[in-house]
Amino acid sequence: MMNIAKEHKVNEQIRVRQIRLIGAEGEQVGIIDTRDAMQMAREAGMDLVMVSPQAVPPVCRLLDYGRFRYEQQQNEKENRKRARAQEVKAIKFRVKIDDHDFNTKTGHVRRFLEEGHKVKVTIMFRGRERTHPELGERILVRVAEVLADVGAPESNPSMMGMDMNMIMTPKAAPAPKKERAAVAEDGSAPAAPGDSAAAASA
Repeated sequence: MMNIAKEHKVNEQIRVRQIRLIGAEGEQVGIIDTRDAMQMAREAGMDLVMVSPQAVPPVCRLLDYGRFRYEQQQNEKENRKRARAQEVKAIKFRVKIDDHDFNTKTGHVRRFLEEGHKVKVTIMFRGRERTHPELGERILVRVAEVLADVGAPESNPSMMGMDMNMIMTPKAAPAPKKERAAVAEDGSAPAAPGDSAAAASA
């Protein structure tokens, strides 16, 4: 279907005398009086929609406008959902991070991965710490190992300025919200094959 602007004239809103009409199946009907096109739309149980107001004469099409708008809104909703799912989150670690902070930050990364997001894990170096990149790489490897059940590194760690970065990508589709809420409330996931391994690494 041709691209149609969100705001366009429909039926009685079309005031011009003549239009170029496109039929419901995309066929070219030709230039006809607007009132004749309106009659055709009524007989077909459809709407007359102006799809190209700048043309001379304007181009209109026979459509089920209500269905078209519904499908358009569903597509926009799905595109927004897909865009959110592809959002890259960011979590930063220090080279000299203690176990508590490591577990907390790793927990955030796990949550983002479970929601279907990619996560950029960054190790921030200070001063002379930069002369020991292996320390940062060791932390990133540890993060990847802890989260192996829900994600995997997209590539090897890389240095950029004073930071070392690694992108983690989710392994599976996002879990349903209700299921994630149940896990958060009682601390245990529903019994299923493979759950014991996930619980052991959490």
